[in-house]
Amino acid sequence: MDHEPFFKRGPSPLARLAFFGLLSIILMAVDARFNQLEPLRQGVGLALHPLQQIANSPLALSRRASDFFVTQSQLAGENDRLKQQQLMTAVQVQRNQALQAENTYLRRLLASREKFDDSAIAVEIMSDGRDPFSRKIIVDKGSSSHVLPGQAVIDDIGLVGQVTRVQVLSSEITLITDKGQAVPVEVLRNGLHAIAFGHGQDNTLELAFMATNTDIQNGDKLVTSGIDGTYPRGVPVAVVTQIERNAGYPFAKITCTPSAGVDRYRNLLVVSATPPKAKPAASKEHQ
Repeated sequence: MDHEPFFKRGPSPLARLAFFGLLSIILMAVDARFNQLEPLRQGVGLALHPLQQIANSPLALSRRASDFFVTQSQLAGENDRLKQQQLMTAVQVQRNQALQAENTYLRRLLASREKFDDSAIAVEIMSDGRDPFSRKIIVDKGSSSHVLPGQAVIDDIGLVGQVTRVQVLSSEITLITDKGQAVPVEVLRNGLHAIAFGHGQDNTLELAFMATNTDIQNGDKLVTSGIDGTYPRGVPVAVVTQIERNAGYPFAKITCTPSAGVDRYRNLLVVSATPPKAKPAASKEHQ
């Protein structure tokens, strides 16, 4: 009885190699000569395209994720840089505006100085007074700069206060709103004389001992009268803002708001009670 072999054997490997090698050479020659395999190549490429996409998808996803995070990091860094630049620009604009306002104020202060004699002294505020219950400031000029007690202190608008204590390199100025400060004033509208006293902490003044029938109105401007020999005449002091008249009291309660102030700028002028410079009269030709 014939037995079939357990493993069936086909052509030998060398025969297979020769066959497929010859077949490849024939196919390449036919393709190069007649270009007959292009449809087959296109079909095979189309069939393998999904497999190529699946095989390349992990690498593509990895690149996209890397690009996403890099882009996000770049955008975050650019956003932070732009915010910082915007902040620096805003600070610079504010500084420029402050410098421009201060320059405008200094020009007005210089114009006010030209109205007085050459003894006017420019000072700068160093600090507020140490007493919280008084309205005082400290400036950077003293007796070495010829500052004298009793001199008036003004800004570009009007009267600020009076020099009350002088040291070698600094001086103390009592503001007109201090409770112990009194300023002789006159109403610019009708020339009425009065005394303006400071209220203390509320930054206002009060006209004391004014009869209820006194000719004074809200909005009246008060200037220094100059009768005490301390303050120059005609310097703006305050504006009348409130009048209370009560028939049961002999005097009216008149509240005023100071025209000037030390809460805006740091530079002031110390002036004497000498009259302002008179402008030279224009010469006239006599016929």
